[in-house]
Amino acid sequence: MSAWKEKLRRVVTVEPVIFLYMTSTFIVTPAYQQMIITKVCQELLKNDTICSNPEHNKEDEEVQSTASYILLLFSATLSLVSIPPAIMLGSWSDRAGRRWVMALPSMLSLLSGGLLLAIDLVENISIYWILLAAALTGLPGGHVSIFLSSFSYLADLTMGSSSSRTLRMAVAESMIFVGGTVGFLLGGFLEQEFGLKAAFGAYIGCHALAVLYIALWLRDPVTGKNIRIAPCNEDTVEQGSHADESRLFILKYVKLSFKAVFKRRSGQDRLKLHFLILCTFINNLVAVGDQSILLLYLMYEPREFTTALFGVFNSVRMLLLGFGLLGLFPLLVRCMKEMTIAKLSALFRAASYVLLAFSSNTWMVFLVAVIGAPSGINQAVIRSLSSAIVGADEQGAMFSFSASVEATCILIAATIFNGLYPLTLPTFPGMPFIIMAVFMLIVLILLQWISEMPATHPRLVLSD
Repeated sequence: MSAWKEKLRRVVTVEPVIFLYMTSTFIVTPAYQQMIITKVCQELLKNDTICSNPEHNKEDEEVQSTASYILLLFSATLSLVSIPPAIMLGSWSDRAGRRWVMALPSMLSLLSGGLLLAIDLVENISIYWILLAAALTGLPGGHVSIFLSSFSYLADLTMGSSSSRTLRMAVAESMIFVGGTVGFLLGGFLEQEFGLKAAFGAYIGCHALAVLYIALWLRDPVTGKNIRIAPCNEDTVEQGSHADESRLFILKYVKLSFKAVFKRRSGQDRLKLHFLILCTFINNLVAVGDQSILLLYLMYEPREFTTALFGVFNSVRMLLLGFGLLGLFPLLVRCMKEMTIAKLSALFRAASYVLLAFSSNTWMVFLVAVIGAPSGINQAVIRSLSSAIVGADEQGAMFSFSASVEATCILIAATIFNGLYPLTLPTFPGMPFIIMAVFMLIVLILLQWISEMPATHPRLVLSD
C-alpha cells in the first residue's frame, strides 16, 4: 500500500495545486470586476435598478471608464506588491523546498477572500478597499509563486528526461485552462443564482483545499531535496543582528535568481534563455491584458454579454485550451517538432485576437475560442526549454526570475490595456485586441529566431 501511495505521489503532484488556484482565480476575477462595475454605478447614478444592468444605461461609458481606472489601480497594486517576493522565493525554494512557496499564496488569499466578501456585504464601504485585497494576494507572489514553485517541482521530478518534462509541464499548464473552465462555469452559476458572496465563498474554499492538499499529500522530490541540502558558499553567513540576517537573506536569493539567468553559458544558451523569458513575458502580458478588459468589452454594445454568458464563453474557451494541451499536443508531438508546434500555437492565438477585435455578435465571440484552442501550447514548450538550459540547482532561481518578470506584466498590461480601452470606446473598442495580436506575432518571430540557434549541450556553463 505504501509503495502504491508513493508511486501515486509521483504521478499526481502539483496539478491539483494549479487547478485549485486557477479555479479560484477564474471564479473571483469576473466577480470582483462585476462588483467594481456595480459599486461604481451605484456611486455615480444612485439607482440600484439601473445598476443591476449598467451596460444598458445611457451613462454606461462613464461607468466603464471609472471601473477601468479602478481595475488599473487593482492590477498595479497586485503587480508592485508581488514582484519582490517573486524574485526571491524561487532561489529560496531551491534550498528550503517547494511546498512552502506553494502554500503561501493560498494562505494569504484566504484573507483576501474574506476582505472581498466583506466589501460585497457592507453596502456603504468604499470600493477602494479592494486595493488592500490586491495587496494581500500579491504579498506572497500570487499566481507567479504558484507557477515558479510548481514548474520547479516538476523540473526536479523529471531531471534527466526532457521528453517526459515537456509532457508533464504541458499537463500542468493545462490545469490553468481546466481550472479556468471549472472556475468560469462555477463562478457564473454562483453569481447568477446566489450573488457575488457565493463566488467569494467558493474562492475561499478553493484556497483552503489547496493548503490542505499541500500539507497532507505533497512531498518534495528526493532529487530536489538532495540538491537543496547541499552546502553552498553563499549559505555560510555569519550570525549577526536580525536586521542584518534579513537583509542578507533577501540579497542572497535575489542574487541567485539574477545569476541563474545572466551567467555565461555555452554557445548561445544564455541568449536563448533570455529570448525564452521574453516570450514568457509577452505571453503573460497578453493573458493579463485579456482578462483585464474582456468582461468590459463583451458587456459593451453590440455584444452585450450577461455575466452568465461571459462565464459560459470563458468556460468553453478554457476547455478548448485544456484540450489543446492534453489532447492535441501529445498527438502533434509525434509527427512535428515541439518548436514548430509552439510557433503554430502563437500564430493561432494572434488570429483569435484579430477575430475577437471585430466580433459583433455571440457566434463570432465563441468562434474565437475555437480558433484559439492551440494557444496554450507555446508557453508549455517555452517552460520546458527554459528549464533544460539551467542546472539542477538553478531551477527555482530561473523560474523565480521568470516569475518576477511575469509579475511586472500585471502592472504593464493594466497600464496598456486598461488605459487604452476607455480611449478606444467611442471609435474602435476592439483595438486593444489588435495590439495583443501584434504581441503574439512578436513571440512567433522570437521562437523562429530561437529555433535557428545552434543546439548546445544543456547545462554546460562557462566560468566568468
